Amino acid sequence: MKSVIQNENEKRFADLQRDYDALGEQLDRRGIDIAAIKDRAKGFGVAVPSWGTGTGGTRFARFPGKGEPRDIFDKLDDCGVIHGLTDATPKVSLHIPWDKADPAQMKAKAAEYGLGFDAMNSNTFQDQPDQAHSYKFGSLSHVDSATRQQAIDHNIECIEIGQKLGSTALTVWIGDGANFPGQTHMGRQFDRYMQSMSAIYDKLPDDWQIFSEHKIYEPAFYSTVVQDWGTSLMIAQELGEKAKCLVDLGHHAPNVNIEMIVSRLIRAGKLGGFHFNDSKYGDDDLDSGTIEPYRLFLVWNELVDAESPDLNLAHMIDQSHNVTDPIESLMISAIEIQRAYVQASIVDREALGGYQADNDALMASATLRRAFRTDVEPILQMARFEAGAAIDPVMTYRASGYRAKVGAERPEVSGAGGGIV
Repeated sequence: MKSVIQNENEKRFADLQRDYDALGEQLDRRGIDIAAIKDRAKGFGVAVPSWGTGTGGTRFARFPGKGEPRDIFDKLDDCGVIHGLTDATPKVSLHIPWDKADPAQMKAKAAEYGLGFDAMNSNTFQDQPDQAHSYKFGSLSHVDSATRQQAIDHNIECIEIGQKLGSTALTVWIGDGANFPGQTHMGRQFDRYMQSMSAIYDKLPDDWQIFSEHKIYEPAFYSTVVQDWGTSLMIAQELGEKAKCLVDLGHHAPNVNIEMIVSRLIRAGKLGGFHFNDSKYGDDDLDSGTIEPYRLFLVWNELVDAESPDLNLAHMIDQSHNVTDPIESLMISAIEIQRAYVQASIVDREALGGYQADNDALMASATLRRAFRTDVEPILQMARFEAGAAIDPVMTYRASGYRAKVGAERPEVSGAGGGIV
């Protein structure tokens, strides 16, 4: 892959240098040092979800592509390609039991690509072949104590696996809720959930965090146990200092102001991280920045504005790639997330603060739009080039023939049945 990157970069570098110099002159007139912004881009990283390397699906169907990863080791190979081409995805987020394997072997495979491990993700929204109790009617909030204990034990196992991998966080999302009014007693159901989460929290190592992830609907369509950021905040505050809130950009009601949620959680000291994706109708899990790039920028505007050593967030992608090559989609998403971060980094905050103080709504908004409309592509490309990655990751990936290569090595996967990866 390195030789392919070098060859492809040689074709594009002259044009990149001209574009970078031109942008540098433009930014210099605005009092912005392009080299400093490039260094910020180089320091950026977002975690790739292991499950995102496979073809996604809907409740109705799944159409696998060629070269589907067979196991976590194939997934790590794919993640290595993504990071090698973008230099923006230094960590992988695992999902247990989907990715269950020998931790030492996983760590060794990841090290081949310079990868580390981000937050662990538990799974109590599916039944596994060897489990004693079904999660059909709930997991951490189930009326049956044995089922709750099974879900608790699974989350503790995720922590134990994560410790061996160097992870320092656990993300807990559950599908618990109700599909009909009266199906559950919402108060007692939430109490059971909190008791279960407290048992998991008590097993956290000193340097770990636990993230509660909310979702407004699905698979429970009448009510969900952790349905919005207010409930997630309540959970984090009640559990303790090591509990934080995780914001998935697709898990909100339509037209919710997500950047305001980000601001409120920062103020409460309870923002833990993100699952980046995009949506048109609901939890679509579309590629980041494909539908609402301005909202992605506005989220990053809040994050950059609040930057401090204490705000150490877990940035992860969480997407379903139904009709695209997952590697290409993950690269594009990582770049778009990085782009929004860089655009937010060139906001004239002194001018913005002045307009806000003067109640000048028009110019305050224009200040944000100016940063958003700035084409920072040459900065992203130069940052990649200097790191030994690809100026154009997607075209370099296609030139490498990687998908055809793994397609010949990995058995074809059946598309029978619906559901996510």
